[in-house]
Amino acid sequence: MPFLPRLRPVYWTGLVLSIITTLQSCKVKDYASESRPIDHNIWDSLVQKHVGPQGEVNYRAFIADSARLNAYLEVLSDNHPNEDYWSRDERLAYWINAYNAFTVKLIVDHYPVQSIKEIKNGIPFVNTVWDIKFIRIEGRTYDLNNIEHGIIRPRFDEPRIHFAVNCAATSCPPLRNEAYTADRLDEQLTDQARSFLADTRKNRLSADTLELSKLFSWYGSDFRKGDLSIIEYIRQYTDQPINDDANIQYIEYEWGLNGVD
Repeated sequence: MPFLPRLRPVYWTGLVLSIITTLQSCKVKDYASESRPIDHNIWDSLVQKHVGPQGEVNYRAFIADSARLNAYLEVLSDNHPNEDYWSRDERLAYWINAYNAFTVKLIVDHYPVQSIKEIKNGIPFVNTVWDIKFIRIEGRTYDLNNIEHGIIRPRFDEPRIHFAVNCAATSCPPLRNEAYTADRLDEQLTDQARSFLADTRKNRLSADTLELSKLFSWYGSDFRKGDLSIIEYIRQYTDQPINDDANIQYIEYEWGLNGVD
């Protein structure tokens, strides 16, 4: 047993409290707010106008329309979802739209870029672009990782969100050219899943071989809930027959920008 110095109880108490505080600060805690559910009409009109049918984003057009984009971001920033007044689907739709809209804002503010990964250059103490804390919502500051991994994934237990949140890269599931809304959320998420799996640029399915997006590798635990296998999960969203012993391979992820001029 290694030697441990004898420390007074007050030291241990302070040390334990420090550790607890540090661990709690790593989580995104619930936020007390009295906001009511919002509509996403501005975002809906923006993506209908500036996002193509395959998810190609016209960032120059978003720049020209920045007043309306900023107006929508202000609506998001003034209304933090809460369980007292917002339904589950209202909260989830909000966070998906927020992730996507703030991602577009990030690209717009640094355009032109060849890849979203370029944006972190020169920003101290930031590991990736997804760790940049630039999102302000009712006095709280978030980065994109906070939203996806601190809120959406743990709180909603919905694997289809991986087909809905968009990381501005060509291998990402496409940015949907309509806003997510609570009344149609299940339909929209299912459509995103089916469309993503049917897109041969990102997934190639046959009975014996699955060439899959790396999303299925990176977030495998999200798709394998309970006793469900990746193959069983995928069968829910494709008409392609797949054998139980199909070989699974993963396609290299392309981080080039999902934009068009």
